Amino acid sequence: MAKVRDMTQGKPAKLILTFALPLMLGNMFQQFYTIVDTIVVGKAVGVDALASLGAADWLNWLVIGLIQGLTQGFSIQISQRFGAEDWDGLNRSITGSILLAGVSGVALTVIMQLLVEPVLLLLRTPEDILPGSLAYLRVIFGGCLVTMAYNVFASILRAMGNSRTPLLAMIIAAAINIVLDLVFVLVFHWGITGAAVATVIAQVASCLICLWALRSLPIPRITRDQWRLSAPLARRLASLGAPLALQNTIIAVGGMVVQSVVNSFGVLFVAGYTATNKLYGLLEIAATSFGFSMATYTGQNLGAGKIDRIRSGMRAGSRMAVATSIVISAITITFGRPILSLFLSGDQQETEQVLSVAYRFLFIMSVMLFVLYLLHIYRSALQGMGDTIVPMISGFVEMFMRIGCVIFLPSLIGQDGVFVAEILAWFGAICVLISMFYVRVHRLEHGQPLFHRRRQG
Repeated sequence: MAKVRDMTQGKPAKLILTFALPLMLGNMFQQFYTIVDTIVVGKAVGVDALASLGAADWLNWLVIGLIQGLTQGFSIQISQRFGAEDWDGLNRSITGSILLAGVSGVALTVIMQLLVEPVLLLLRTPEDILPGSLAYLRVIFGGCLVTMAYNVFASILRAMGNSRTPLLAMIIAAAINIVLDLVFVLVFHWGITGAAVATVIAQVASCLICLWALRSLPIPRITRDQWRLSAPLARRLASLGAPLALQNTIIAVGGMVVQSVVNSFGVLFVAGYTATNKLYGLLEIAATSFGFSMATYTGQNLGAGKIDRIRSGMRAGSRMAVATSIVISAITITFGRPILSLFLSGDQQETEQVLSVAYRFLFIMSVMLFVLYLLHIYRSALQGMGDTIVPMISGFVEMFMRIGCVIFLPSLIGQDGVFVAEILAWFGAICVLISMFYVRVHRLEHGQPLFHRRRQG
């Protein structure tokens, strides 16, 4: 039977770490099969196919960010109801989240199928890699509803302290994806489309596993009348999910501007940038896992009225996040070149150029990785409190920093300006998040409303 976890009692460091570890492993398997996609395509199909994946990256991330933002927002309400032991409110929040996610998934599928080609053209995707990018995204966006279903089911489980089932789902999905990658690309010769089909099928498997776990949770059974979505609950869920979806959207828009600048440097630069971007997910694994853990921890403790535990949880989470980032940075700086070379094949001179671009980007990110980890911790803690507006504002700051820097820095320091722009975007966002986190905690500790209310009448 799937288990839930109460994070309102016990040592914060132990709770946050034990919740985060299965998420790290699950995210590692998810990133692993993304990397296998890239290795199989890069080695078996070539540099142009690798560049096609890269040109599709930010648009793909835009959709994933929308989906994750919505479902993370929904989970805030669920974790707070769980912490308050409001079982009727919990069940209604779960069913409302599933219904809203279903409608959003269908709408997103239709919209992205209509927009994918115009957006790729707008991003100045080189003509020789445009067909591959388009084919890949058509298949991936055809699976939007499946991606939405997995994320909403996994977010519900995490909100109630279950991080093990998403781990199991990712392990099984990774195995399926790797096998199908090899079959579709190497045996059937479907190229980049085969990698996309393998990914969608793997997501179906992870979705079904999380659904099975939800049905076996030891919580009060959902009744038929709890499937009726009331207008107040719909507004509440939308008010939590929409800002996070918008936050991820504006970050992705900034990334797409970066991609358009990257595309202007040619196919080899795009391929190098892509190789490191695929490792970006690995670099970020522990950060997102600690973030999910902090959101659940903060939400449950706020729901239970245990405000003093929020600040102590932040101290513990920040220390663990920074220590983890230092270890990961040391590994990637030391072994980055041989790891990146796994993605490359073809003419030796070309691969050396691509590798040089990729390692420069990887080195710059690794040195400042602790900033990204703290960004995730503070952003997620605010989200757990129910504050989705400040994280959204931080997303705007991140976008403006990324766009401004990527437009002007290359003229001053060359191609490295693209890489430095990423770091400066992190700094811009974290300045907003840290300051507002302590403002929110101070208000809670002094018995004040978390948000200022406008006067009525």
